[in-house]
Amino acid sequence: MTGKLTQGVHHIGLTVPDLDQARAFFCGTLGFAETGGVPDYPSIFVSDGAILLTLWRAADPLTARAFDRRANIGLHHLSLSVADDAALDAAWNAVTAHPEVVVDAAPGPISPTSSTRHFLIFIPGGIRLEFATPFA
Repeated sequence: MTGKLTQGVHHIGLTVPDLDQARAFFCGTLGFAETGGVPDYPSIFVSDGAILLTLWRAADPLTARAFDRRANIGLHHLSLSVADDAALDAAWNAVTAHPEVVVDAAPGPISPTSSTRHFLIFIPGGIRLEFATPFA
């Protein structure tokens, strides 16, 4: 084979316990737009113009188990790109003002010698989300 078969990410699907809670976080806090959904599934689609997320409600949110990134195979975390340090700081201020966000790692270098900065949180519903400046 000589060529790549893929061209980046089409969309990412995340299972959440509460669609309204997830919508409020992505659309209200991060400024994503709701672009559709499937009421029978139930799901909503949200986008920041560069990435499309499908947010699916767990079939039974009361008995659904939270993902353990250290014990389960699958998505460890989702990392969203921001333009620069100022955008990272703005994202930090927005998400940490949200009452249901849990901070995992405060803003800092992605590694000791890197100029790339990032932070990690758990969004409402428990999914681990990273925000990062471009790799330098």
